[in-house]
Amino acid sequence: MHKSEISFRAMASPCRVCVFHPRTEVAASAAAAARDEVLRIEHKYSRYRDDSVMATINASAGSGHGIDVDDETAALLDYAATAHAQSDGLFDITSGVLRRAWDFRSGELPSQAQIDALLDCIGWHKLEWHRPRLGLPLAGMQLDFGGFGKEYAADRAAAVAGQHGIAHGLVDLGGDIRVIGPQPDGRPWRVGVRDPEQPTQAAASVDLHQGAIASSGDYERCMVVEGRRYSHLLDPRSGWPVVSPIRSVSVLAPQCLIAGTATTVALLQGADARTWLQALGLPWLTIDAQGRIDRSHDTA
Repeated sequence: MHKSEISFRAMASPCRVCVFHPRTEVAASAAAAARDEVLRIEHKYSRYRDDSVMATINASAGSGHGIDVDDETAALLDYAATAHAQSDGLFDITSGVLRRAWDFRSGELPSQAQIDALLDCIGWHKLEWHRPRLGLPLAGMQLDFGGFGKEYAADRAAAVAGQHGIAHGLVDLGGDIRVIGPQPDGRPWRVGVRDPEQPTQAAASVDLHQGAIASSGDYERCMVVEGRRYSHLLDPRSGWPVVSPIRSVSVLAPQCLIAGTATTVALLQGADARTWLQALGLPWLTIDAQGRIDRSHDTA
């Protein structure tokens, strides 16, 4: 069994594709194709590129007319609509405009007036979405797939590798991981879960034979002002970071897209995160502000 591994950067994260196949050339071409799929999705949906689909969508805001989107984008918009409805509005891809007020590198809090000025642009229900026609009626509105783009890319990369005949492999996009079957010898993949206090180290681990794991926490981007921690996880209803005793959430699911959405929504639940996770029914692991680890029985 031959191994092919590629490391690269995409979506502001270190990424890795590792695949196994009896034929060296198949393993190499599959790993390259999986990487290229990640880069394709980044190019297509990046908010930083003027030639991306996302740039075209956002440029149409307030124009008085909508635009038609392709099938892949439409499917992601349908997913976002479902996630918004099932999270009671906490998962909202229109809330990215809040980054205009929040600069976590500055160490300074925005004013309430700055946030209030952006809240009118937030709300999935304000979109005019009638597949394939999408309209952003208000000037200043934006969509941002950053809340699930990396996880979607991990699933797509795994699917592309599978189309090349890969039965054993792993796609790791900045800690959001999709595995393709077990390791070649049948053992599960052992995946570390970051310690919020020391994100380069693992606080726990889980075993994966198949499926995905995604993690989210306030260690990703945060700032401390007058002794209080403000995380990058912003409540789209208030525009302010969620206050939670939970610092990190990891969820296992058949798809990385589902796992990633679940971690985000769980953290946005604040103090109710564990209750929400228990009701969700997927395997999960949380780490609180005191470093205590709590996990569902099926991640032990």
